[in-house]
Amino acid sequence: MAEYLSPGVYVEEFDSGVKAMEGVGTSTAGFVGLAEKGPVTGRPVLLTSFAEYQRRFGGYLSELEYGKYRYMPNAVEQFFTNGGSTCYVMRAAPEDAACAKSAEGPVVVQAKNPGAWANTMQVFFSRSTRARTQILEAQDGVGGKQYRLKNAAGFRVGDLAAYRAEGAVSYYKVTALNGMLVSFQTELPEDAVDTALVPTRTLEACGVDMSIRCGGQEESYPGCSLNPAAPDYLIAALEKSHMAAMTLHLPEDAGDPLSLLGGDEDAENLRIELSGGLNGTMDSVNAGTFNGVDLGPGKRSGIEAFQEITDVSIMAVPGVTDANVQAKLIAHCEGLTSRFAVLDAPLDCTAVDELNRHRSAYDTSYAALYAPWVQVYDPLLKRPTFLPPSGSMCGIYARTDIQRGVFKAPANEIVQGCTGLSVSYNAAEQGKLNPNGVNLIRAIPGQGIRAWGARTCSSDGNWKYVNVRRLFIFLEESIRANTGWVVFEPNDEGLWSRVRGTISLFLETQRRIGALAGSTPEQAYYVEVGHNTMTQDDILNGRLICEIGVAPVRPAEFVIFRITQITQSAA
Repeated sequence: MAEYLSPGVYVEEFDSGVKAMEGVGTSTAGFVGLAEKGPVTGRPVLLTSFAEYQRRFGGYLSELEYGKYRYMPNAVEQFFTNGGSTCYVMRAAPEDAACAKSAEGPVVVQAKNPGAWANTMQVFFSRSTRARTQILEAQDGVGGKQYRLKNAAGFRVGDLAAYRAEGAVSYYKVTALNGMLVSFQTELPEDAVDTALVPTRTLEACGVDMSIRCGGQEESYPGCSLNPAAPDYLIAALEKSHMAAMTLHLPEDAGDPLSLLGGDEDAENLRIELSGGLNGTMDSVNAGTFNGVDLGPGKRSGIEAFQEITDVSIMAVPGVTDANVQAKLIAHCEGLTSRFAVLDAPLDCTAVDELNRHRSAYDTSYAALYAPWVQVYDPLLKRPTFLPPSGSMCGIYARTDIQRGVFKAPANEIVQGCTGLSVSYNAAEQGKLNPNGVNLIRAIPGQGIRAWGARTCSSDGNWKYVNVRRLFIFLEESIRANTGWVVFEPNDEGLWSRVRGTISLFLETQRRIGALAGSTPEQAYYVEVGHNTMTQDDILNGRLICEIGVAPVRPAEFVIFRITQITQSAA
C-alpha cells in the first residue's frame, strides 16, 4: 500500500478485477518433409510465403531422385495458395546425406546443412581496412618498442596491422594497447615515425571482406577480423549465415590476411570452392527420418523439433502415409493438446474398404484423414500431377479460421489450384466412408472441387467433428495463455471472482460471434470456481480449480428438407 506521510492529494491506479483476454492464433501450420536444403536440426523455420520457402529450402524436388518423398515444397505452395499465411517448416534428410566441404587448408568451409545444393558454393575473400593512422612517436617500453599513434580507434590486441611505406606493405600483430600506445609482436622499421601533414608511412588495422555465393543467393560479411578476440571475428560473423560454417587454423605469426587463409600474397582475392555434398538415397529414408530425435533444446529434428514452437496449430507430413509416422504425428498432437494433425490417405489406397482399413488404425480426436489426392500443375514436371491433400487442407483450415473462425467446419470449401482428383467418389461411396471418419474431396457439379468432410479419426461421438476439437484447442490455449497473472495471487474469493469474470467475458465474446451454441449465456457456457470446485485441501495446497462448460456449435452435416403434398381444399 502507498504511504501517506504528508498532507496532499494522492491519485492512485487500481485493478478493476476483470482482465481482457485475447484468443490465440489457430491458422499457423507446421510441415515436416524432405527438401533440397535447409536446417535439419534445431528450431523449425518460420515462413510467410512460398518465395521465402524457396530461398530457405530450395525449389521443387525431382520425381526421379526423391520419388514418393518429393511432396513437401508442393504442399507448402498449396498451403499458401489455399489461404494460409504463416507456417513453420522442418526439413528431414536421409541418413546418408552429406554436407559439401572445401579442401583441407588453413580455412575449411562447410555447408550449413547437407545436400548437393552446396556443391556450387563459392566463398570469396579480399583484403579490407578497418582503420588507418600515422605513427607520431617511437619509444622504449618494458617489453620493447612502443609506438604512439595519432588515433588508435579500430585497433585491438590480437589484430593484424599493415604497415605501408612508399608502396611496400609488411604485417605485424598487435600485442599490447594502452591509450594511444601500441606494441607489436616484432618491431616496426626504424623510420616508421611520420609526423607530416600528409604522411607517406601509415599503419592500418586490416582484415578481410568475405562473400558467399550459391545458386543465385549471396551473403556478404565486410570487415571481418582474423583476431579470435574481436567481436567481428570471421567465425563469429558466420554464425548468422544460412549457408556456410567455417574452421580456421591460422599460424601465430603475422602475415598477409589472404596468405594466412591459404591464398597467394600477390592475388587480389581468394576463392574457395565446395564439393562432396550429397542429397542421400531414398533407400535410407525410414519412419525415423520424419519422426526425428530429441537430443535437447536446439538439437531436435523431424516432428520432435516442433516441441520448440508454441504457436503451431495444424501439423502435416505431406505425402508420408507410413503408419509409424502418422502415429507419431498423432501422439505429438495429443501430447501437447495444442495442435491438430492432417493426415493423407495413400495414393494407391482407393477402394472403400482399403480406406476404411487405413483409417481404422487410429482412434483420436486430434487428427483427420483426407482422400483422394488432388491434381495440381507441377512447374518442375511441366504437367499436372497428383499431390497429397494435406497441404491444400492445411491452407483451407487457415483460410476458414481467418475468414470465419475456428468454430466453422473446414468443409464445403473450394480447393484452390486443383484441376482434378486421383479418384472420383460418388455419394454412395462417401456414405460408407464419412461415418468412419474418412473425409473426401469431391468434384461437385457446378461448384468445383471442394472439401466435403469434417470428421476426426475419433470413435467418440462428442469429438467426431474437426471444428469441435479445434474449438476446444483454441479455448484451452487462449485461457492458458491469458491467465498467467493468477499464479501466486492470494487464493481467496476475490481472486475467484476475477477469474470467473475474466473467463466469462471471453466466452461471451465467443458466443456473440457464433462459436458457441445457445441464445443466452446460460445456454452457451458456465464458469464455476469456488468452494463447489475446490476442497479446503486444494486451497491449502495452492490449487485453484476452475470448471468451465461450453456448448460448441456443430456443423449442419445433413441438411434435410421434408416436403409433403397438400390438397387444395374445395372452395
